[in-house]
Amino acid sequence: MTIDTLTIKDFRNYAAQAVKFSPGLNVLAGANAQGKTNLLEAAYLCCVGRSPRTAKDKELIRWGREQGRVSVEVQKRDGKTTVEARLSRNENKRIAINSLPISRIGELMGAVNCVFFSPDELKIVKESPTDRRRFLDTDICQMSKTYFYLLNRYNKILTQRNRLLKDGDSGALNSTLPVWDEQLAAAGAGIIVTRRKFIDKLKPLVKREHLFLTGGAEEIDLEYEGIGGAGAGMGASGGAGASMDVAAAKTAFLKALSDNRKRDIKYGFTGEGPHKDDFAVRLSGVDLRAFGSQGQQRTAALSLKLAELEIFAGEIGEYPVLLLDDVLSELDLSRQKQLLDRAQKVQTIMTCTHMDAPPEGAAVWRVEGGTVREWGIES
Repeated sequence: MTIDTLTIKDFRNYAAQAVKFSPGLNVLAGANAQGKTNLLEAAYLCCVGRSPRTAKDKELIRWGREQGRVSVEVQKRDGKTTVEARLSRNENKRIAINSLPISRIGELMGAVNCVFFSPDELKIVKESPTDRRRFLDTDICQMSKTYFYLLNRYNKILTQRNRLLKDGDSGALNSTLPVWDEQLAAAGAGIIVTRRKFIDKLKPLVKREHLFLTGGAEEIDLEYEGIGGAGAGMGASGGAGASMDVAAAKTAFLKALSDNRKRDIKYGFTGEGPHKDDFAVRLSGVDLRAFGSQGQQRTAALSLKLAELEIFAGEIGEYPVLLLDDVLSELDLSRQKQLLDRAQKVQTIMTCTHMDAPPEGAAVWRVEGGTVREWGIES
């Protein structure tokens, strides 16, 4: 799929702008703080319904304005799709697909797919498990509305269970907690199995991309940690490996909840479950989360992002749009070349402060002060 046109009005530092992208490599060049990243943010908003930079939609509206608007016209293998997001300081955002308003954000999932990478995405490797779970969930939700709604249901049940743990008396806990455990395990089992299958598919693709980026110098591996995965004691109770199905995952989860009930009551929150799961990123057996260098972590994160492209292609039959924010400045010349070679097989929209020699066929844009001007096709 490709984004044909991105249109924005009163979004970040843009008054009004329309950009008609090339189906290949698009380079947004300009000094810092001119609005390059804002364009990627606008495209991402139309894909997943939120910004990759802030949870507050009001921050996206241009200063002094009450409303903002973003839309993308997208060419997919089954036809054209238009997604529009309207932002307001006084109301919740409204999203429409092909001019039809949607009532739930889950309806947006899969309308437009993207993979986003910026220097902040190093969090996937070196920061908390929350960042790695978000990485998994963002991808899987774009490919599966079912998973999106299941994740929402799980989080609502988890909130209710935690409220009961914190506020309930002993009588209410003894009679009510098993009911919540059953519901939590039923929803959580599907999440566990889906994530593990995703990691299983991702592993060989990440290895291939990492070998490509490093010239075969290093080999990477992933390992799911949590219920049904190695690296966590819970896995042993339900069996680890790809053979775990939803029923086995539910059984393992229920056992974990039962085993940890006293601790949960003591501390007032649910200490086990897919909301605590993680995955390890290892390089030649070394855990990059704790011991990798900045360069190793950056290359690993980029390998994960490039592998995402192949996951999407395999699952939905076409590549998503690749959004790269200021990535070249973080890579040496060899890896810049490797990345640009990979980027040319999908529509890529990337930002940079300058590019001495854009690849042949790249559409280059100058971004300055909230305006975009086409430089033309490099040849």
